[in-house]
Amino acid sequence: MDYNCHIEKIANDFAIAGVFIKGEEIHSGHINATYIATFETEDGLKHRYIFQRINEKVFRDPLAVMRNVEMVTHHINLKVMRVKRDVGGQTLNLYPARKGGLYVSGAGGGIWRCYNFIEGCRTYEIVENTRQAYQAAHAFGSFQDLVSDIPLEGVEETIPDFHNTPKRYERLMDVADRDLCSRRASVAVELEFIQKRQWMVSKLVDLQRDGLLPTRVTHNDTKINNVMMDVDTDEAVCVIDLDTVMPGLSLYDFGDLVRTAVSPAAEDEPDLSEVLVRMPMFEALAEGYIDACHCLCDAELDNLAFAGSLISLETGMRFLTDYLEGDVYFKTQRDGQNLDRARTQLKLVDQLEQKQGEMQAFVNRVAKARR
Repeated sequence: MDYNCHIEKIANDFAIAGVFIKGEEIHSGHINATYIATFETEDGLKHRYIFQRINEKVFRDPLAVMRNVEMVTHHINLKVMRVKRDVGGQTLNLYPARKGGLYVSGAGGGIWRCYNFIEGCRTYEIVENTRQAYQAAHAFGSFQDLVSDIPLEGVEETIPDFHNTPKRYERLMDVADRDLCSRRASVAVELEFIQKRQWMVSKLVDLQRDGLLPTRVTHNDTKINNVMMDVDTDEAVCVIDLDTVMPGLSLYDFGDLVRTAVSPAAEDEPDLSEVLVRMPMFEALAEGYIDACHCLCDAELDNLAFAGSLISLETGMRFLTDYLEGDVYFKTQRDGQNLDRARTQLKLVDQLEQKQGEMQAFVNRVAKARR
């Protein structure tokens, strides 16, 4: 369905001042349909807002997503206001629907929500310098610190086993065995690479099971493009995309930061020689995260370097699974894009493994200096 024909009606269902002028679809992101709409108020000023339709194929209970987002944004805003007396862009704010609540049901189905649009900001697909890396990590570390006192029982699991890496591994192998799209032969090298690292997939869940790693309320999608940054200063302004907030491990969040920031290559880069680890970027990430997140325990600090390898492996498995199933989960713009994504992640695993000792030694020095 073409949601462009519905966006004006959707926008007008929210309690927004002014007259709808125009709307445009934003194509970044793999999951939700996202639009920016412009309204003009009586004084001639124009204001922009973000409208999103939650993808119910990914989030089977979109209202649970909304409850989590509402809880987290409310909690963060209250804490920030106590300190700064303003919300300061620390989190996006949900706008109410005209009929009450914080969402509307679209004419063609689905749950829609509205956020404020933060002007003067942008996101980056690839980290360009160490300041951006530090700022992004500091933003996600601050987010983790701000939500560290939310009771776990109040947060719902919107995607069961989202970061259960052993189950991701089992699912990949099952999909490969069934080979419904006859693509297994083309990924034999990738499957062998993953099978040799089967020992990695259960390391963190085993530590969590044994009580050595605490379960926390986590973001679970800490890609670099989920931080809004000031266009003039590159200062982090706001963490976005809170749909996957749920109980998890802080190491998954830091690992995803490493995955998306240390390499200059695009996520679907077909030239694997472009995939490499920039140590200055990792060092900036580690410093930013540790500086902002004061609740990290020793076991979390001891596994920060490993987390990047694990999440890169997990993400590679997810892309490869989707490729083998016929590209049914992640949005694609071309044939073979999910396979390129998987290969890029697996090459990054190899590069991170070579640097893991050096990376962990740096983490240990930073952690010791901050104590």
